Amino acid sequence: MGDTLIYNYSGVSSLFRKGALEELFLAKYSEVHKNTDAPCFFWGNVGQPFILARCLITLSNIVKSSFNLSPFQMVLLKDPIVTAGNERVKFEGFSHCAGVYARVDVLPDGLDGEFLENGTTNVDFNQPMITALGSVRPNEKIMLSVGQKEVELYKDETRVTERKVPLPAKWIKGLGTVQVYLSESEKRYTFNKIQTQQLFRGMPKGVVKSDYYLIVRGNKPIFSPVKSVDSVCVGGLHRLRLLEPILPYIDSMQVFPHANMQSTTWQLYMGNIRFTFSLSRECWRGFSGEGAMLDNLISDVPDEWVDALDKYAYTNQSFNPGRLAREENISLSKIENITCRLAAMGLLGYDLDDREFFYRRLPFKLSRIIGLNPRIKNAEKLIEDGKVEILNNNKERTEARVKGTDVNHTVIIEEEKERCTCEWFSKYQGERGPCKHVLAVKRLVNV
Repeated sequence: MGDTLIYNYSGVSSLFRKGALEELFLAKYSEVHKNTDAPCFFWGNVGQPFILARCLITLSNIVKSSFNLSPFQMVLLKDPIVTAGNERVKFEGFSHCAGVYARVDVLPDGLDGEFLENGTTNVDFNQPMITALGSVRPNEKIMLSVGQKEVELYKDETRVTERKVPLPAKWIKGLGTVQVYLSESEKRYTFNKIQTQQLFRGMPKGVVKSDYYLIVRGNKPIFSPVKSVDSVCVGGLHRLRLLEPILPYIDSMQVFPHANMQSTTWQLYMGNIRFTFSLSRECWRGFSGEGAMLDNLISDVPDEWVDALDKYAYTNQSFNPGRLAREENISLSKIENITCRLAAMGLLGYDLDDREFFYRRLPFKLSRIIGLNPRIKNAEKLIEDGKVEILNNNKERTEARVKGTDVNHTVIIEEEKERCTCEWFSKYQGERGPCKHVLAVKRLVNV
């Protein structure tokens, strides 16, 4: 179990029927507590319970899916991460292969209740609750509780049920990369309900092994195997079929490609509920291994900065680097650096519509984050073993020699460009983050 974190819940998530009212209780667990007195994070009514139930079932199906592992390698259902704060509730999760990220946002106008505490938890999303969600009918009422609230209907005072739930380490790493990619994405297309359904009906059948391109001809969007001007590249197109169950309920869809096409994000709008769906560049590439935030993790950031920005984001529940830099008269470059680090640590998610980060208090200790990135650990080991030799270092150019097992590697860093003679860099050309040799040189010279 070296690649998972185990959590024990003192109760189980449940959905109960009480007359005409459905009551949904999500059990919480967290190693980190900002307010230990609050019985739960949110308690109140959901404005679109039928749509929310369908979105949560779709999220559950995404979490259970995998696109690069055999059935033998797959494990049991993992449980979504839920964040309550800023007058909204967010449900997040990854496919088992971590190549698909999904988030369900219940927006302020879709909730009628009380936020007792801002927080994040890895919730117990058990099968009986999923089954119960499937029985929710249109026009039914649901009361949502995120957290552990003392309610006799779902908790027996004389009995405590524990359930061990694994949280994959790749989810923790993936959260950082996804937010970096989202913040570097821009809206390209907006489609109405009919256009979206036509687009999905025209998808090729079966597993799609080659790249496809989203293009618009006239007023009709289509997927084409031929690249054209302004087209959006989509790898592993068949993964989009996970969205089909909720297509009948959408109002519109927007598409946000990454600046360098390292991901594509599809946002579906359903009244006061929004479904965000991000695909990694290719099926076999999980967000957890992309290394988009490694450069920021090797930079030394004072603990007081992390603590101060953590408290600022927790208090405001949203985080706009440019606005903060202006308000506090701090250089934008310094704020962007600390922002990327906080996102890499999982403290910040990203909202494409608001164009700002939202706060996510993770249900695990922050000290674990850096240790989950083997490239950083390997880079530090190279430095400790004295295998990094700086040959030249000035403002324009840094050149170094790094000893490998059977060969020496040359690292050259010029302004924002970096190169290494190792096999990793030759294969990915920096698309999946820096190699351990470049990281070691940057760490040593504090580039």
